[in-house]
Amino acid sequence: MQNKVILPLTSFEAHNLNKDILFELYEDMLLGRNFEDMCAQMYYRGKMFGFVHLYNGQEAVSTGIIKLLKKTDYVCSTYRDHVHALSKGVPSKLVMAELFGKETGCSRGRGGSMHIFSAEHNFLGGFAFIGEGIPVAIGAAFQSVYKKQILFSKNVLDVTVCFFGDGTTNNGQFFECLNMAVLWKLPVIFVVENNQWAIGMAHQRSTSSPDIHKKAEAFGLPGIEVDGMDVLAVRAAGEMAIKRARAGEGPTLIVALTYRFRGHSLADPDELRSLEEKNIWLTRDPIKRLKKYILDKSFGLLHELDKIDESIKVNIDDAINFALSSPEPDIKDLKRYLFAEDE
Repeated sequence: MQNKVILPLTSFEAHNLNKDILFELYEDMLLGRNFEDMCAQMYYRGKMFGFVHLYNGQEAVSTGIIKLLKKTDYVCSTYRDHVHALSKGVPSKLVMAELFGKETGCSRGRGGSMHIFSAEHNFLGGFAFIGEGIPVAIGAAFQSVYKKQILFSKNVLDVTVCFFGDGTTNNGQFFECLNMAVLWKLPVIFVVENNQWAIGMAHQRSTSSPDIHKKAEAFGLPGIEVDGMDVLAVRAAGEMAIKRARAGEGPTLIVALTYRFRGHSLADPDELRSLEEKNIWLTRDPIKRLKKYILDKSFGLLHELDKIDESIKVNIDDAINFALSSPEPDIKDLKRYLFAEDE
């Protein structure tokens, strides 16, 4: 198969757009940004513990892909997983309670920031080590094919989306799983969130082949590079990949060029990236770009977007109050949830 490259899509090439879709995208990105900003506040107030990796700046990737999925589709994330979970429909109060280590959290307070999980929403985690989620995504995609081919399911193929960073693309799991996905024509979409830095290592310094989308060619799947700061560009690439996966044509590799506006984690002083570099990327804020697009193209009015802003703030406040008022896990349940329990 000839490698397929798209460089780069723009908002104006996106299609099938209407006010409802644009407002949904704006609301989802804004929820992610406000949620993460509140996480930073709570972390520095001592309400959260351990490592907390925030997603500020990368919202267009999560929203652009995940809001295209059905409820029965699957998502695998990384340690930077809060916003992926929110986009997949996990309620903000359950994610926040998990970050606070409360029993009401989506992982019963046992997972914390890096291990967000929700079986109800087919959100398969949060993984602390890079590359861990890729084999899990392969398994989820395989069972979709198994149900169709062996159990003769009448439903359309469920799609699995696996997110990971640029640093992961030099790891063995990445190459092994791309090969397996193509071999078995699995309905999986590999989404590389290339935020230019693997902790403190610049992407250009860490790989002999910086153009990640070209790595798809060795395995015979389409490789798409897209502007990860443009939610409509990401959505357009996602539409093509999802359509291909559901049709049984196999996987796609999407590389979204993006940038995180904060350090690697809240424990990172972020001294390795230049101020000039950070300021350049800040001018491409995906939320501001979509807001401008909505207003310039007369899809909505400023007061309508302001109402969304207000509703998001109420949502976040409710999530904080829920997390603060929720009970801690009971010490007698220390070993609970290690194994499956009878219903």
